This record gives sequence, structure tokens and C-alpha cells, in this order.
Amino acid sequence: MSIQSISLNIPLALEIGGSIKNPEVAYTTYGTLNEAKSNVTLICHALTANSNADDWWSGLFGSGKVFDPERDFVICINNLGSPYGTSSPKSLNEDGERYGLDFPAYTLRDNARLHIRLLEHLGIDKINLIVGGSCGGNIAQEMAIILGDRVNQLIAMCCSAIETPWVISIHESQRIALQADPTLTDKTESAGKKGLRGARAFALPFYRSHPSFKIRQSEEDNGKLDDFKASSYVRYQGDKFVDRYDAHCYYKQLTALDTHNVGRGRSNIESALAKVSARTLTIGFNTDLLIPVVEQQSIAEHIPDGTYAEVETLFGHDAFLIETDKIQSAIDHWTIQKP
Repeated sequence: MSIQSISLNIPLALEIGGSIKNPEVAYTTYGTLNEAKSNVTLICHALTANSNADDWWSGLFGSGKVFDPERDFVICINNLGSPYGTSSPKSLNEDGERYGLDFPAYTLRDNARLHIRLLEHLGIDKINLIVGGSCGGNIAQEMAIILGDRVNQLIAMCCSAIETPWVISIHESQRIALQADPTLTDKTESAGKKGLRGARAFALPFYRSHPSFKIRQSEEDNGKLDDFKASSYVRYQGDKFVDRYDAHCYYKQLTALDTHNVGRGRSNIESALAKVSARTLTIGFNTDLLIPVVEQQSIAEHIPDGTYAEVETLFGHDAFLIETDKIQSAIDHWTIQKP
């Protein structure tokens, strides 16, 4: 494994306007790039993850698995706006102070274009396989559309071709929680921490499912009147998130997610997906409340070489991080073509 960071010397022009001068990009690689540069597997990570994909997707790493460093050159690029090394609200502006909420507005398509910019810098012209889950699946779709036949295969999990009103409303509720913290506008590392705790806690049930909470958070004492396990769990997860994340980054990332629409500027969603020449597998999870399986089914339907697979799970949206054995099985059935 090699963790690296680089400053690209060409400004990234942003879709909404403006640019990011000399964007910083953090990335992690596994394995060795072959002489033909044909064995590239790209991982597009989810909203609050980082480029160390073997930490959070360890069940998919290893010999004969989706991510096999003995066979492939695997690269995961940290997302734009993330607090883990790529240009973000944590970065310093020209006056040497933290951007905070003044960080330029960007779209998920800008994120995909930054990924492509780094790959080009590394001399990588073609990608054998792109894999992404949730937000990462959205970025992966954009890359497959932009790059066309330069992408051989695509696996997109629990994602949609456009951010739905349902998900946008959840994001707006989270932003309201963040804005309720008066420190959010401060340009400090500790800004917005209470709001961040509330925003994450609010969203947590949408990432899981009714059955998973019923099984894991039900009370053994049926006469209990307070301090419920479910309440403690949500508080714990909120606190845990605050310890590792940044409120300004989260606010900007949620806002960028709302811009996701592969059809923007491409006539419509169907026309955009028709541009994907990659052999594609979309994977849905039957209890996903956040991005229901109908969204993955629609993507597969409109990509010329699209296949849909469904995983049964108790764990809702977050199953893409938990059910790695079932995911591997679905991918094995579809079969990744070697470079």
C-alpha cells in the first residue's frame, strides 16, 4: 500500500463557476501497474470514507477477490471536499486562513473530473474496472460517461442516476442541524461540532433499516422508560463521527451530493446512461431506505450492457460496507473480466 498526496499544477474549473487553483489530491495505491497500464482498478469511495479502502472494504481485498493487488493496480482517490487530504474547506486560502464555508461550491461531476485529472497525471489512460458504492457509485457513473470506451467495466452499488427529492430532503434536514450550531461559520477546526453530531445522528436511521434496529437495539427489559438502547446508539454514533470528521467538509459535501444528475447538460438521464459503453453491474440492497433498489434497476436498464443484482440484507444502505461476502458472490456470478 502506498499513500500519496500531490498538488496538480492546473486549476480545476468548477461547473458552478470559479476554480480551485493547484488542487491537492490524496490517493492510495495497491499492487503494481503493469507495463501496458491495462490492469487499473479504481475505487470511488463513499461520502465520509477516505482513500484507504482496505480499511473500510477489507472484505473485498485479497487474492481472487474484487480488489486483488497481486493481479491489479488498485487506486482509491480521496474525494474533493473531504477532510482526508484532498482540497477542502480545511485547506488554506490565499490569505493563509482556513476556507471554512467559503470553500468554492462544487458538484459531484467536478469530483469525477478531478479523479480523471489525477489519473491523467499518472499516465493512466484506460481503466479496466471502476467500483463505487453510494456517493462513490454516483462518481463512478459520471466517470464512465465522461471517459466512454476508456472504461472497460463498472460496478455501482446503492446509488442513483440523479439525487432524489427524498435524499435531498434528508440532506437539507442535516444542513439545518448544522446551521443550528452558531459556531458553524467560525473558521476553526472545532467549528460546528455540536451541529455535526446532530446532523449525523439524524441521518443514521436512513443508513440502516427497521429490521436491523429491531434486532440490535430492542430492549431486554420491556418495562424500561428511558435510556433506551436505540437512543444510546444514535448518540454514540454522533459522537464517534464528530471525533473523526469536519463540519465544514460535511456541509459542503452534502450540498455537492444534491447536484448529482448524470442527465444535466446531456439531454436527459436516459441519454446520458446510454453513453456508458462499459460492461456494467449495479447492485441493490433490498432493505435500503436511502436509495431503494428501483434506482439501481433503472441504471442497469438504461446502460446498454447493464446487469442488475440484488443482495438480501438486514442492514439497509450501509450493507454495501457490511455484506462483503454477498457482494463478492454477486460479482463472482457476474465475473470481472481480467485486463
